[in-house]
This record gives sequence, structure tokens and C-alpha cells, in this order.
Amino acid sequence: MNRRTFLSLSAAAGLIRTSFAAPVPANKRERMLGWLASQGTPNYTPAAFFLHFGNDYKAGSAAAKRHLEFFHYTDMDFLKIQFEQSYSRQEFLQKPADWSKLKLARLDFYEPLLQTVRELVKAEKKNSLILMTLYSPFMGAGQCATAPVLLRHLEENPEAVKKGLEILTESQLLFVRACIKEGVDGFYTSTQGSEAKRFSNPAIFSQYVKPFDLVSMKEIAASCRFNILHVCDYVAPYANYDAVYDYPGHVVNCNEKLLDRRISAQEITRLFKRPFMGGMDRHGIIATGTPEQVEAEIRQVVKSSPRPFLLGADCTVEASTNWDRLKHAISVAHQVGA
Repeated sequence: MNRRTFLSLSAAAGLIRTSFAAPVPANKRERMLGWLASQGTPNYTPAAFFLHFGNDYKAGSAAAKRHLEFFHYTDMDFLKIQFEQSYSRQEFLQKPADWSKLKLARLDFYEPLLQTVRELVKAEKKNSLILMTLYSPFMGAGQCATAPVLLRHLEENPEAVKKGLEILTESQLLFVRACIKEGVDGFYTSTQGSEAKRFSNPAIFSQYVKPFDLVSMKEIAASCRFNILHVCDYVAPYANYDAVYDYPGHVVNCNEKLLDRRISAQEITRLFKRPFMGGMDRHGIIATGTPEQVEAEIRQVVKSSPRPFLLGADCTVEASTNWDRLKHAISVAHQVGA
């Protein structure tokens, strides 16, 4: 075979390989939808990190602008909107029976954040998937009464506190349905309450916290194409995740550090029966390491994680985290695959 024939055959083979190669995603939205359908881009790991933007960017146009700035600067793979509309402290909640007097927060309460949703959907939905953060009714109740008061009331008389959780859940559903109507693609749903030693009796979680978690989660599961279940250990560690394996969500995000052992990404994926998002300790290398250390850790995390896999932190990173640090971490993930 002469050189000219060899080159001609090589060019033809290259053309054939190109014609059968997977199409390059047009934008982040198409890429993530492909990933969710188990059609990820080779040698590319999607990644996302989240942080709070401060009092000046909690809702409205200012929040929308800040979210877009962070999203575009870091090049993360989907846009997650922070829920910064806290329930105000209700001083009248002095005893369990008082929870029945809780006032229902209607859509006007959420309007500043719905404005943020509308602006982000208009600006970015054509290019990217957009998720809204959603804290559980139990977490909202903690804002209304403080966590210690809520826990004490649930221990004393959970049936009485149940009235307040019903009201908070009804309010949350108003917000969830409004967000879906405005065009969000899904939710990042956060649960707490099943941590180790949170309640003296674990049945309090299963009977009075979990059912209210699931109301909005099931509605979301029936309506949205991309939902992330976040098992939040901000308050306390977990002995295990047994209580929440059946929670809805296309992806699970949780800590690999349990109370007295580590749980691997492989085990998390197997037990939750869905892809895992995480791999980075929010207080570890991503917060304090050099660029070289961050890159080395990400490469190791991706290499050892089951596929599909989405790189992220185990929870929200510190608000003071330099955006360049997160941009670099995401850039490394985008260059690393199985």
C-alpha cells in the first residue's frame, strides 16, 4: 500500500468515525437532559456548587442578576435559585397547641422570590435547566419557632404541632405550583430531621416530619424533569440514610461522612438507586486547597465515582468562597470523565 492510498483510507475512516460520533450538545440544557437520559458527553463530568449571595441579593431583580453572574462566571451545568425568603419568627408559639394558630403564607409572601424566578426563566431557560431550592416544612417550622422550641414541642405533643406543619405544607404547595407555572425545570429539595439523635424517638420523624416532606416532593416528581434530593447535615450528622432512601429525586446529594463511618459514592448510588451528586467536602480541599490540590482531588473523586456522576459539594459552600476557586473546580470536572 503506497502512502497516498494509506492517507486516503485514513481520511475516509476519520470521516466515517465523525459521521457516527455523538452530536455535540448545543447548550447546557441539552447536555444535562442528555446526562439525565444516560447519554452523557464522553470525558466530561457535569458540576455545580452553590452559595448564598448575601442580604442585598435575596430576591427580586437583584437576586436574579447575581444568580446569573455567578452561573455564567463559574460555568456550572445548571442554574439553582437560592430560597432566601425565610419565615419570620412567631413569638406566640409558646406551647404545642399554639401551632394551630399559624397564619397561612399565601403567594404575596413569595412574590419577591417569584419575581426572581420569572426573570431567570426568561433570561436562561432556553440555554439551561433551572431549579428552585425548597426547604422542608419541618425546616420552615424551625424558622417560625426556633429549632429547639420546635423539637421540644414535637417531643411533647406531635399531634398538636402537626397542625402547624399542615399549614406550612399548604403554603409551600402554593409556592411550588407557582414556580412550576413560571417555568422552572425542577427543584433542589432539602430534608432534615432524620439525623442521628435528632429525636428521642425516630418515629417522630417518620410520622410527623416525613409525610409533610413528601407532599411537595411527590407533586414535584410528577411535574418536573430534573429534581435533586439534598439530605442536609448542616445541623447534625446522620448515622445512616435509611429513613429517606424512598424520597423522590432524579439525583441525590448528601455527605459521604456519617456519624461513625464513611459511606462511598458507590454505596450511596446503590442504596438510593439514582446518580450521586457530591464528592467534595465543603470544608475541605475545595475551601482551603491550592489549585493543584483541588485538581488532584477532583480527578481522584471522578475516577472513583460510579457513573453517571455529578460533581459538587456535600452542602452549600461558605458565602465567602472565591468564585475563581469554584470556576477552576468546575473547569477541571469538565475535562475529566470515566
